[in-house]
Amino acid sequence: MEQTRALNALEPFLALSKSANSPRAAADLVSQATSAPNTYVFAELLQTPNMQALRQSTEYASHLTLLEIFAWGTLADYKANPSLPPLNAQQHQKLLLLSLLPLARSHTTLTYAHLTTALSLPSPRALEELITTAIYASLLTATLDPAHGLVNVSSISPLRDLAPGALPALSATLAAWSARAGGALDELDAQIAGVRRAAVLREKERRKRERGMETAMALLEEKSGGAKRGPGGNGEEGGGGAGEAMEIDQEDIVGRDRDDGDEVVGDGPSAKRMRGDVAVDVAGGAGDYGGVKEENGKVAEDVGDGDYGGMRNEKSEQEALKMLDAGGVEGVENGDKDGGID
Repeated sequence: MEQTRALNALEPFLALSKSANSPRAAADLVSQATSAPNTYVFAELLQTPNMQALRQSTEYASHLTLLEIFAWGTLADYKANPSLPPLNAQQHQKLLLLSLLPLARSHTTLTYAHLTTALSLPSPRALEELITTAIYASLLTATLDPAHGLVNVSSISPLRDLAPGALPALSATLAAWSARAGGALDELDAQIAGVRRAAVLREKERRKRERGMETAMALLEEKSGGAKRGPGGNGEEGGGGAGEAMEIDQEDIVGRDRDDGDEVVGDGPSAKRMRGDVAVDVAGGAGDYGGVKEENGKVAEDVGDGDYGGMRNEKSEQEALKMLDAGGVEGVENGDKDGGID
């Protein structure tokens, strides 16, 4: 964009160079081109035959040198040659702007002190005005930091022409940049390869853990399945143990009844305890039966699922049995239909 605008600004002077046949006319054209606004490239004007003819003129050859300084030189180059023609205000301002571009390429020189000295400016205020003008002319993109005396440049417009013999240095610079870029790409490739290797190792470890977990789960399921089948093979752990426990409990009941001094008739669930003339069924499997208690002269209820222990009553045992025979029991819990008391 900036180059196109600069070339368009130079186009009228290229047309005038064709008619500048005399050295004086060519010298005047140099002064006009370097003073015009928006003209920042001059290589095309330098290549015209009439401009090159100034080299043969002893009086105006310095104008050709001045045009070369505007094309690729700096203000320091102008000051180093006192034989050059004097600059007007527009030429001086433009040469300052063009000299700022190569100085801005180095980040180590972007200080107020260095720029002020290199451009021969009287004060930091003049430097700030010059940089502001360059920014509005789209020559560079920068920000000013007056507190720290720095100029932060982010981009520079490619508006300077290459000096003769500058191509080898430019080629070396590009080769160094290419080497740095290639090294960075190689490092990135190595990092990518390392990440991929690490990912493969993580995947292997994950699969190894999954296989170990599956093996452990299979062993646990196999052990739990064998324990559930049990020695009897009926799918229940400890099959047949319930019957044995029941037999042991019943034997224990019978034993307790016998220890209590009552007469026990039969074995197992059909065993009955003879207490006087009353036959009481032994609770099937539960191991205890209810007695009958009387309160205030009345038989109230069976004792619950607790141990038997006879009829808890202040009366004698015979009176309680008589009351049972007479049908005076008002309620019997957990009783059998056939008259047995559990």
